[in-house]
Amino acid sequence: MKIRLATPVIMQDSIVDGEGIRAVIWTQGCAHKCPGCHNPQTHSFDDGFELDIEEVKKEIDELVGQDGITFSGGDPFYQVEACLELAKYIKSKKLNIWCYTGFTYESLISLSKNNPKIKEFIKTIDVLIDGPFILEQKSLDCAFRGSKNQRIIDTKESLKQKKVCLVEKYYQEKKKNNKRERLYV
Repeated sequence: MKIRLATPVIMQDSIVDGEGIRAVIWTQGCAHKCPGCHNPQTHSFDDGFELDIEEVKKEIDELVGQDGITFSGGDPFYQVEACLELAKYIKSKKLNIWCYTGFTYESLISLSKNNPKIKEFIKTIDVLIDGPFILEQKSLDCAFRGSKNQRIIDTKESLKQKKVCLVEKYYQEKKKNNKRERLYV
């Protein structure tokens, strides 16, 4: 099976794409094309690098010192079969998974009725950051998000409760002397 990535290798040591030190798999292709997106070069479905899944798995095997892996892009849900296969492999390595998507959680659940692989992929994800980037809601005060509309979702709890459950610790703001400080986790 093939996957189209924006980079020919997995990026390591990210501290901005989820909690801890993370490796990032940058998928290529996104139809959301959010104005102000920080990765516009990942929008085309024809650019990037087509790799065999087995090559990516070998890279995962060589990772050292990473707390987990983040799927980003592009939008990983446009390559759900390949991402699902990688996610299952990542889970076998006991790494946690974060995933960024321009789709909302609710729309993914709805789409999964016609494509069950979407829900299978969601089940492998520990934390989902959902929703399009909205330039008018851009904020540097949002932990792990670009705009205030995006949500940091506990997917396991959300599936269990059949409603969106946020990871609350990322929504707490520290206050000091009546001035808001940025929350760094």
